[in-house]
Amino acid sequence: MSIHDFTEMTGLGRADRLHSRLAAAKRAFTTRNVDFAAATRMVRSGRRPEAGDVILARVTQLGQHRRIENVHGRRGDLYVGDEIIVAYGNRYAPDQFEAYVPEDLGPCHLVAGGGVAARATCRHTGIKPATQIEVIGALMRADGRALNLADFAISAPARLRPAKVIAVVGSSMNAGKTTTVAGIVHGLTRAGFRVGAAKLTGTGSGGDLWSMRDAGAGLAVDFTDAGHASTFGVAADELGRVTGALLARLDEAGMDIAVVEIADGLLQGETAALIEMGHAKGWFDGVVFAAADAMGAAFGCAWLMQRGIVPLAVSGLVSASPLASREAARATGISVATLGDLRDPVAVARIAFSDTSQQVAA
Repeated sequence: MSIHDFTEMTGLGRADRLHSRLAAAKRAFTTRNVDFAAATRMVRSGRRPEAGDVILARVTQLGQHRRIENVHGRRGDLYVGDEIIVAYGNRYAPDQFEAYVPEDLGPCHLVAGGGVAARATCRHTGIKPATQIEVIGALMRADGRALNLADFAISAPARLRPAKVIAVVGSSMNAGKTTTVAGIVHGLTRAGFRVGAAKLTGTGSGGDLWSMRDAGAGLAVDFTDAGHASTFGVAADELGRVTGALLARLDEAGMDIAVVEIADGLLQGETAALIEMGHAKGWFDGVVFAAADAMGAAFGCAWLMQRGIVPLAVSGLVSASPLASREAARATGISVATLGDLRDPVAVARIAFSDTSQQVAA
């Protein structure tokens, strides 16, 4: 039976068939805000994809990512032949992949389990090659525009922000930033504050949001809510818009304090740009620095102090070792806060509301 005959028998038009196919596909976390009713057709060639464009793809070979995180946070197994809905985005992950939005709709890779499609250019030697996918089609609107995550971004007046904003930055990808954020959120919530949380930069994944919510955040949002699958390669002014929109959303929700995470380390371009811009514009009232070891803490605190930013505390993986913590405190002159300190309502309130203005930056 031909597609034409099937259509005549069922009464389904092209858009209806598309929506039925999309409903059967595995939909990734990055696309959770997308209204697929806006999609009327797919294209398979003739256009250059952009970051945030939403595609239907088929898994052709399993690699590093053998699971995909759905819109509810569940990581479901992938099989060769599965159809998945993901979004294009660049990726910067020293422990995994460097990857970029391709120039065409040809085969590419699933470079993040949260649902980011890109063409991987290099990888850490300790991980497998990227899972391979072929693009079935880019989803299009009736007016000929591609369906893009930016179409579904939250809008909020950037002038709004909670009364206090604490930023958590780190020395590297796995320095303990998310755990630090969760600890601060939990402790300040126990202290009686309405605490909101946001991840301002990174690669789309629900794990950090769930961690923030589990810690007690009254509301947790991230850059995917502001229309990006990833923030690698995003211009500084757009990072500013994302930050303003997310902070305004937390303020609208009635949060007293916002705890925000900035992904990766200070040597990553977007991280450095956002820290410097946020400090210049007064977006952050305090910074907690997460480091994997004492040497990372020493470099990171020096980097921040050179820019006039005195950390409220050092935390992260280094705080798990009393010896490394002593090394870090001696090298930086900044107190090291353990996870227990951050979860303690009295200790974390003392950190959050400490005055670093009298300290002299190195």
